Amino acid sequence: MKQRIGFFDSGVGGLSLLPAVQNSLPHEDIIYIADHGFFPYGEKSKEAMLNRAKLLTEALIEQQCKLIVVACNTVTTQVIDILREQYNLPFIGIEPAIKPAALKTKTGVVGVLATKGTLKSERYHQSSLHHTTGIRIVEQIGEGLVNIVEENAVEDEATLALLSKLVMPMVSENIDTLVLGCTHYPFLTPSLKKVLPESVEILDNSNAVAQQIEKVLKKEELLSLDKSAGETQYFTTGDTLSWKNITFTPLPL
Repeated sequence: MKQRIGFFDSGVGGLSLLPAVQNSLPHEDIIYIADHGFFPYGEKSKEAMLNRAKLLTEALIEQQCKLIVVACNTVTTQVIDILREQYNLPFIGIEPAIKPAALKTKTGVVGVLATKGTLKSERYHQSSLHHTTGIRIVEQIGEGLVNIVEENAVEDEATLALLSKLVMPMVSENIDTLVLGCTHYPFLTPSLKKVLPESVEILDNSNAVAQQIEKVLKKEELLSLDKSAGETQYFTTGDTLSWKNITFTPLPL
């Protein structure tokens, strides 16, 4: 069996990363686990997230994964360092694009839309402090947004109203850059553009993640030598799921 790149997230959020990864690494096989059996991650304790992340990591290793992407900002900020200590393969984490936002902002005010779990984490605060000297960060918990994406209700009128309620106070604080600090949130970008002024740039980290995966695979000499098109398989730890045009196969965990 060809070695694979493994992804896991609480649900469909990490799928927002795949187009950039598939474009950069078209010959790599990918396995994606949507952990609906443990959804959502945002309110779980660190201990609970670590135990679940270890279970998913071991499932992906059994599927011949050579590198694992922790496709969730909350799990990355809470437990990825422990995973790296305990398992002998590379892990790629997902963190809010604070550094590029700090470099781009003209007003000196950056908005961060993220889950409660990410915003309260020590790793997030250290990253923010490191990259934002002279920059003001305006944070907002994206209450309800993960469920909206899971339900594929991103274009509903109620969603537009909620997004406006969440981001307009940040706009009033003079943000010109909005960081999407959850992998679910890029699916909301078209709707966010409807409620935000054109002057506000929306940033996610999918291209940066793809570049980092390619860099690590090259460094570790793990790039696929097979030049056929890579295949992607989708699994859920919940019930059989169809989301948009993707069918997920149940994976009991």
